[in-house]
Amino acid sequence: MSAEFDLRLAPADEGRLAAVAAHARRDDWARRLMDRDTSLWTDEPAARAAIAERLGWLDAPAHFTDQIAALEGFGDGIRVAGFRTAVVMGMGGSSLAPEVLHRTFGTAEGYLDLRVLDSTDPAAVAATVDDLDPLATLWIVASKSGATTEPLAFLADAWARLEAALEASGSDQRPGDFVVAITDPGRSVMAIPHHDELREVFLNPPDIGGRYSALSYVGLVPASLIGLDLDALLASASTMLAACREPDPERNPGLLLGLALGELGRAGRDKLTFLADPTLASFGAWAEQLIAESTGKHGVGIVPVDREPLGDAGSYGADRAFVRLSLAGAPDPSSGLLDALAAAGHPVIRLVIDDPMDLGGEFVRWEVATAIAGAVLDIDPFDQPNVEEAKERTRRVLATASVGVLAGTDVASAAAAAAGPELLWIEELGEVALGEAVAASLGARKAGRYVGLQAFIAPSPERDAAFDRLRALIRDRTGYATTAGYGPRFLHSTGQLHKGGAPIGWFLQLTEEHPDDREIPGWPYSFGRLIDAQAQGDAESIAAHGLPILRLRLGRDAAADLAMLQRAFNRALGG
Repeated sequence: MSAEFDLRLAPADEGRLAAVAAHARRDDWARRLMDRDTSLWTDEPAARAAIAERLGWLDAPAHFTDQIAALEGFGDGIRVAGFRTAVVMGMGGSSLAPEVLHRTFGTAEGYLDLRVLDSTDPAAVAATVDDLDPLATLWIVASKSGATTEPLAFLADAWARLEAALEASGSDQRPGDFVVAITDPGRSVMAIPHHDELREVFLNPPDIGGRYSALSYVGLVPASLIGLDLDALLASASTMLAACREPDPERNPGLLLGLALGELGRAGRDKLTFLADPTLASFGAWAEQLIAESTGKHGVGIVPVDREPLGDAGSYGADRAFVRLSLAGAPDPSSGLLDALAAAGHPVIRLVIDDPMDLGGEFVRWEVATAIAGAVLDIDPFDQPNVEEAKERTRRVLATASVGVLAGTDVASAAAAAAGPELLWIEELGEVALGEAVAASLGARKAGRYVGLQAFIAPSPERDAAFDRLRALIRDRTGYATTAGYGPRFLHSTGQLHKGGAPIGWFLQLTEEHPDDREIPGWPYSFGRLIDAQAQGDAESIAAHGLPILRLRLGRDAAADLAMLQRAFNRALGG
């Protein structure tokens, strides 16, 4: 349970929050949420029925506390069987929650290392799995629907590797002995190839949505494999859930946070900027997908800004609100900045937790807060009306392009000729022309705008650092909030906000060549072709909403191209 919740607001913001808190108290929002009263969000019967099927996360701490012994037994059995590594093959909430837990707690002695595979870039796939012994690895396919493209592509790749390794070893085991699934009952599990051959299938309650699934099997199965104390994690969650039943917003940690986020968003403070201790830094990416996909629709939304480099207080616009998540007793190098931000009138929320295990409670707090913010913003926080757009366009690209057309240098000509935004090669443009293209696309300053960097390329620390430098430059020169995400991961989180939220985004999409492409066994296209089609499909969807997007293709020296991109932005923004 958090030791501290400090909310510092300007007088005008305090007045608005007091008014909405009085409304929530009068209309009994805390009780209505816990009683699953769907009229909290809408009076439309069909929408209410759909929401009723997405509130199982409120039962998750109690339900899965009863499964702890079985989960621990499963984890012990996997260790005894000789597995050394587990690979979570998922997207969005199904990959981000395990990543938060592993990055925060690591692996206990004697337990499995954990890797997360959620990029379809062939180089990223290779970097994640190619150094592993397939027969010492537990492969976890996580998909609520059972039909999510990316996890099934990863499964096809893993299955072929297992077949080859088993044949080479002469073992009489089967590939399914090394694979488990986390999905929903019924059609979902039936949609997973080889579902009846797998070592184990964990069936989640179907009324838990993907982005609200951290404390379901999605997070707890991987947690059991790294030796996490599940009793403590779920006890923290249960304590927070009990606190969120309090009818008085001033004493309800989830309700008060949600009211503040929603009301600040309505007042134009819709760029929620996360500042976290290094130990807790990965939590921001999970909160980002929860908030963006839940609130970004029907022309409104809260834009979560995660891992943006720190700037001076004067470099932030009047559209910002700040959240500081820290551990009690840990040094806080951002304390002076937060004081300066509050003095300048920016809303500052400080959350201090006593122990990293209290992340169980933070999962619950932010789920409650996001649901409540949806009520303040007058939207349904449990649907995702725009997510399917990019998927449909991706399928169209894959269906219309002949096999191989999206490989190597043919990608640029194929994408540039397609309907939708043109794909420009950085190395063909040169620095001057690239700066002109950036200046022309960004255009005149626009109040409240944010810049979204969409990288359909393989992640790496060096690329993270390059994006940090670019984000700081853009923020400092323009005052715009900046976000960054690797594709296709962000399509299952912030992608909904990009298309469905307020039309204030400007997007830079980066793709790259695939000199070492990787086939997806049994599929009609490769990983390289898939990620390029996903990039093109998303770009077309963004453009269809009338939003500006600049698409750039990195050459074979991607590091040099990223450095040139930095110089081009510097030139375009008056450096």
